[in-house]
Amino acid sequence: MKTKVSMLLICLFAVATIALAQAKIDGKWNGEIAGGRGPQPVSITLKNDGGKVTGSVETMGRGGPVQTPIEEGTLKGNDVSFKTKQMGRGGEVIMKWTGTVSGDEIKFKREPEGGQGMPVEFTAKRAS
Repeated sequence: MKTKVSMLLICLFAVATIALAQAKIDGKWNGEIAGGRGPQPVSITLKNDGGKVTGSVETMGRGGPVQTPIEEGTLKGNDVSFKTKQMGRGGEVIMKWTGTVSGDEIKFKREPEGGQGMPVEFTAKRAS
């Protein structure tokens, strides 16, 4: 009887550990975002520290590459989210990024806060 109870506890602990596991997102991710000037390259550098995500997003601006720090980043299981700030025609725009990690890909959705503009979906792949 004790053996059965012990095995049950071990199995429950293993299932809980797997359920709480977070995706491995550390590193650089590359993708293309559809835009008015055609597809625009994007590189996202992510670092997870116990569910808090930091890093930066690099896009091509008119004068060359623009690197923007990630703010309010979180990772819960396979779901990553963060915000970036950028200057738009009417002032500062806060972009909300949400994504789902699946192996070496993250399916992202990027949308401006406040409903100013359309959301954009794209896939970023882990850089080798």
